[in-house]
Amino acid sequence: MQKVATQNARISGAEAVVRCLQAEGVNVVFGYPGGAILPLYDALHSADIRHILCRHEQGAVHAADGYARATGKVGVCIATSGPGATNLITGIANAYMDSIPVVAITGQVPVNLLGSDAFQEADLTGITMPITKHNYLVKDVADVPRILKEAFHIARTGRPGPVLIDLPKDVLTDRVAFDYPEKVDIPGYRPNLNGHPTQIAKAAAAINQAEQPVLFAGGGAISSGAAPLIRELAEKANLPVVTSLMGLGVLPADHPSSLGMVGMHGRVAANRAVNEADLLIALGVRFAERVTGPTRSFARKARIIHVDIDPAEIGKNVEVHIPIVGDLPRILQELLPGVRSASHGPWWEKILGWRDAYPLPAGDPGPDGAGPLRPQYVLRQLNARLGEEAIITTDVGQHQMWTALYYQFRRPRSLLSSSGLGTMGYGLPASLGAQVGLPDRTVCLISGDGSFQMTQQELATLVEAQAPVKIILLDNGYLGLVRQLQEFFYQNRYTAVRFQHNPDFILLAQAYGVSALRVTTPAEVGPALDRALTSPGPWLLDFVIEEEANVFPMIPPGEPAEKVILGPE
Repeated sequence: MQKVATQNARISGAEAVVRCLQAEGVNVVFGYPGGAILPLYDALHSADIRHILCRHEQGAVHAADGYARATGKVGVCIATSGPGATNLITGIANAYMDSIPVVAITGQVPVNLLGSDAFQEADLTGITMPITKHNYLVKDVADVPRILKEAFHIARTGRPGPVLIDLPKDVLTDRVAFDYPEKVDIPGYRPNLNGHPTQIAKAAAAINQAEQPVLFAGGGAISSGAAPLIRELAEKANLPVVTSLMGLGVLPADHPSSLGMVGMHGRVAANRAVNEADLLIALGVRFAERVTGPTRSFARKARIIHVDIDPAEIGKNVEVHIPIVGDLPRILQELLPGVRSASHGPWWEKILGWRDAYPLPAGDPGPDGAGPLRPQYVLRQLNARLGEEAIITTDVGQHQMWTALYYQFRRPRSLLSSSGLGTMGYGLPASLGAQVGLPDRTVCLISGDGSFQMTQQELATLVEAQAPVKIILLDNGYLGLVRQLQEFFYQNRYTAVRFQHNPDFILLAQAYGVSALRVTTPAEVGPALDRALTSPGPWLLDFVIEEEANVFPMIPPGEPAEKVILGPE
């Protein structure tokens, strides 16, 4: 954290905001200016904070989100009042659903005009109340330092999440004697970090007694920094480990304990292990319906241990037998000494039998290489060329599920994907934020032609920010996952899912100054990837894949895991 000297000289509210950001160690923000927020932009002009000018406010908030997921720091975005601020809503909701620490700063009309329907006025605190961890409407410039301090503290502690600060223009121009508080004092906000010793002892005993245990890790396992301890627990007790989409990377995909993702498009062995388990150790998960399906049939043979920092999540969706509220790393440190080594030989024989019996469809082009270009093949070729330090961002749709199934994630924070809200258009700006935050890492966006077009204007931001993101566009001319659902459950009645006219993505990329190449055959995949990954600057590879390729496995919505569809037959 940067040290900012306390000064008694009176400065503007905008200058106070900048000093607060500096005190919190913020060195980059993402935003889009406008009239009401202009005093803050004027203060940023002489500050040592990098500002990334996105091409849409939604791009700015997704970039802040991607920055936060990749770095573990709080992401910051800025927008002006009215439509500028409301353009942040989807991204704020996205961060809220996935528990991502973001501070969104918005301009507002002067205090004396609040409630008058003034030009570009919108009730941002009212609008965002359901989708923020907390929000503020600042009416007195003297409150700026305290509120900024509280906002960052709330965003990053306990269960992380977005905080919005709405700043009227006159608050930004009024003068204040700047004094940044050293501590926060929020009586109503005291996250419980220490797990109850009795509950931890019960959990250790349950793990020691279980014959068919499964460890289920979610996004909280990543964001809390608990991955090393989870690996230690899995190896000590020889536990099979399954993850949610957001938990991918908690163990290396090739680790002997790793079974991969569970849920609607999860691996068969992972879903079967959960449904045959006699103990489910759930760490930092929400038990969302895409994972559980009908809760009456989910893990129905298992006692459930649920560890989470947020007490509201425990028992919300499934019955929990051993609840533990607290900070996951602290709880695991106390749990590990009480857990005995185990082999679970017969249980592992069952699991390995399922894994052998139900491999993922390979998607190979055939022995002569003349088959259609399939997405599975593209992703396996990409995986073979990237090291464990690579960061993968995705949009939402078939490509997201193919990525979760076929790319071998090896480290925490290596997958950035919109999980809870399922936001198409998230991937490109999120990749920008990740690359800006970690400029020495390889960042690849895997997207579909539908999602990509929602925020494609951020290609200009990539070029301007000199962010060398590599874009893998799986282009099938459809809203693929919606089309797949219409194929299976609506008797092939394809309605509003076919793109009759997509842009030429090569020309589009080149118009923004991004190098691009189209790939149409399996033989071209390797050379194209090699060229893009070893060339400087951002690149777009347009892989024209099989139009009606589907994601398998697939559990039909609302059905138990036993109803899984394994392939087109």
